[in-house]
Amino acid sequence: MTRLLQFSIPIILSGVLQLVFNAADVIVVGQFAGDEALGAVGSTGSLIHLMVNLFVGLSTGTNVVAANFFGSKNKKAVKDTVHTAMYVSIISGILMTIVGVIWAKEILKLMKAPEDVLIPATLYLKIYFAGITATMVYNFGSALLRAKGDTKRPLYLLFIAGLVNVLLNLLFVIVFKMGVAGVGIATVISQSVAAALVVMLLIKENDDFKLILRELRINRDILIKIMKIGVPAGFQGMLFSFSNVIIQSSIYSFNSAQIIAGSSASSSIENFVYISMNGFAQGTLTFVSQNYGAKNFNRIRKTAFIAEFLVILIGVVLGYSVIYFSDKLLPLYSDNDGTIAAGHERLFIICSTYFLCGMMDVIGTIIRGIGHSLLPMLVSMAGACGFRILWLMTIFKMEQFHKTSMIYITYPLSWILTFAVELVCFIVIFTKISRKNTN
Repeated sequence: MTRLLQFSIPIILSGVLQLVFNAADVIVVGQFAGDEALGAVGSTGSLIHLMVNLFVGLSTGTNVVAANFFGSKNKKAVKDTVHTAMYVSIISGILMTIVGVIWAKEILKLMKAPEDVLIPATLYLKIYFAGITATMVYNFGSALLRAKGDTKRPLYLLFIAGLVNVLLNLLFVIVFKMGVAGVGIATVISQSVAAALVVMLLIKENDDFKLILRELRINRDILIKIMKIGVPAGFQGMLFSFSNVIIQSSIYSFNSAQIIAGSSASSSIENFVYISMNGFAQGTLTFVSQNYGAKNFNRIRKTAFIAEFLVILIGVVLGYSVIYFSDKLLPLYSDNDGTIAAGHERLFIICSTYFLCGMMDVIGTIIRGIGHSLLPMLVSMAGACGFRILWLMTIFKMEQFHKTSMIYITYPLSWILTFAVELVCFIVIFTKISRKNTN
């Protein structure tokens, strides 16, 4: 437990730090640019995640592959993974810039974004995706550092970049009155700082993780291994994000800036609970991947129990703490009574059950860490995406159930369903590979 905590806590702190700075975006724009701007910035999160999760999944594949090679002491493969991964990060960033800048407005229209949100949300998305390559470079670079157990330096990089983000937010939004454009530009600049710093770290490494820019190229075999893990992981993230886009579209259907802003504020607060749980999932991913490479199955089993216990504990403690302090947290985003009330409704439903999401993430991550990435994707397709869409297309359409609470309740129901199926899958897979390597 101690080693997992030592490994995971810097990841959690990195995520929390990033959320603090992201929350600063939302708080600054909400307080100084109004509820429409708050809704525009906050409501784009699910769409951004939908578009970037495939490539973020590839960074997860990078982490697993590099950790496997590191655990099995295959030095040449580690070196090839580093250069292939960083090359892929640049290509994926360029592709997303093209898609995001050209089709941002059309996608928001498909989501039926209200007119008062459509224009500022489009502007924010175009600016965000114009600088998305930097985000990808940082994600892949930090994934490589975590693969060898270095979770502290990515934390330091985020602190520097986040501080830049907050200072620029204050300058652009409050001083220069740039609204959502200011928030978007500040985000791009801060992510560029993080990307530059992680590249510098990799260049200065003195082991097999050293990055040599002139050797950037794709190793076909390594790319296939990364894609084998990363593409299903990315599609799984996209499926969750797609269902969240449908949920956001359902929220838009009420055509209320207060409901949209309240949901955005609540989502920003919820993320602190999620990232704390997900930090253990990410720590578990590297831990399990290294031990799978070393064929240490007893440690994998022990890690699974410890990780689930920790994620339940932190999910319950933080989830209910957020609910208890919600009267003080939500007014940080907006002083509008209707917005605060809308935020309260969502916050209670999500945070009282958020530990279920943590349990689901951990078990899916462990399955991915032992080399089975397709299965969690298929389970998520049915349990999360499929169930949520079916609910919103049927139950939510009924007049007596057409209310925001019936949108939010889809989250805990889908978490329970997905976790139950993934748990059965893990037991079957782990039993099979344990027996195979024992005989």
